[in-house]
Amino acid sequence: MSSARNVNSGLRTEFAGRRPGSLLEIDTWIPSEPRAIAPLVERLMRLIEGSHCITGEEIAVELALREALNNAVVHGNRLDAHKLVHVRCRCRVGKGISITVSDQGQGFDASSIPDPLAVENLLAEHGRGIHIMKLAMDQVSFDERGTEVHMCKRLTRNPRVDPQSDSCGS
Repeated sequence: MSSARNVNSGLRTEFAGRRPGSLLEIDTWIPSEPRAIAPLVERLMRLIEGSHCITGEEIAVELALREALNNAVVHGNRLDAHKLVHVRCRCRVGKGISITVSDQGQGFDASSIPDPLAVENLLAEHGRGIHIMKLAMDQVSFDERGTEVHMCKRLTRNPRVDPQSDSCGS
């Protein structure tokens, strides 16, 4: 989809209740405008909190989601309101959440991002978003083009979930 007029303005969600293993799926798009980020994050977090899929981990997920959306809007799509940011979220009670944020930009090489903790970068005005996402989430990876970030957060209190497993919320 290349223009905002092709976008369904509402969130498409499926929620199977609060029984063990229940599922919440969210699929939505926003224009690449900074003012679109906060309302989307607030709506998503209300749905995520209501699903109880990451009870106790909401603040970390919200922080990573805001950073990913900001990166997609500002750096990926370069504030071009005709380009869209796609958000997909999937969570299961007791397993955690997976979030994918995609932009329509040129992409980037994730390995080329300077270390924000290096002395020469400590006073930089940018460059901490990916680091913050990695601190907040259990897994963060980028597709080969650098236009999509995949993030995963598991419940730390759930001993039955293998921390090496990539099945977070799916």
